[in-house]
Amino acid sequence: MASTAITRADSRFVEKDRLAVAASLFLLLFLLFSAVPLSLLPDPIGNNAPQFEEGVRTTVLLTFFSGAGGLLIGVALALATGSNRRWLRAPARMLVAVLRGTPLLVQILFVYLGLPSLVPSLTLSAFASALLALTLNVGAYNGEVIRGALAAIPIGQTEAALALGLRAGQTLLLVKAPQALRLAMPGLVNNLIALAKDSSLAYTIGVVELTNVGNRIASSSFLPVPILLTTAAVYFVITAMIAWTAGALDDRLSSRVAAR
Repeated sequence: MASTAITRADSRFVEKDRLAVAASLFLLLFLLFSAVPLSLLPDPIGNNAPQFEEGVRTTVLLTFFSGAGGLLIGVALALATGSNRRWLRAPARMLVAVLRGTPLLVQILFVYLGLPSLVPSLTLSAFASALLALTLNVGAYNGEVIRGALAAIPIGQTEAALALGLRAGQTLLLVKAPQALRLAMPGLVNNLIALAKDSSLAYTIGVVELTNVGNRIASSSFLPVPILLTTAAVYFVITAMIAWTAGALDDRLSSRVAAR
C-alpha cells in the first residue's frame, strides 16, 4: 500500500511538471507570436497586433531581467541585513527602508531624471532606467522575504552543522539555503507577479511596453474599452503562466523536502 501511495504521488508530481513545462512553452510561444492570435480579433486590436506584440516583449524583458537582478540583490540584502556587522547591516536596512517606503513611480522618475542632473555620467536610456529602478525595488522586497526565510530555520540546525565541522559559508549554502528557498518561494513568486504588473509604470518615461502601446492605440482609435480589456487579458496570461510554473516548482521542492 505504501509503495502504491508513493507511486501515485510521483505520478501527480510528474503530471504537474508536464503542465509546468507546457505552461512555460505556451508563454514562450505567446511572447514570440502574440500578434497571431491578436490579429484575429476585430479592430482596433487586430490591425494593431504587431504593436501589442512589441509591447508584450518589452514587458516580459523588463520582468525577466529585473526579476533575475532583483533576486541577486535580494540575497545580498538578506545577508547584509542579517549580518552581525553593524557597518554592513545599518546601510542595508536603510536602503531597504527607502526602497520599500517610497513609490516605485518616484524611483523610476528619479533614476531617469534625477540621476543625470546629479551625475551627468549616469545618464541612462528610458529602458535602462526602468530596468534599474524595477530591479532595486523588487530586490528590496525579495531581501525581506529571504531574510525572513533564513530566520525561520531553527538555530539548532546551524549549531549541528557547525558541530560537524562545517564552516559558516558551507552551513549557509548546504543547510540553510535549500530550506530557505522552499520557505521563500511563495513570497518570491508573489513579488515576481507584482513586478510584471508594476513594469507598466515604465510607460511614464516613454518605454514602449504593453501599457504604453495600449494607451497609444486607445488615444488614436477613441475606443478605450476593448484596448483596456485586451491589455488586462495579456497581463493576466503572463502572470497566470508565471504562477502556474512557479506552483509546479514549489510542489517539487516540497516533495524533496518531505522525502528527506
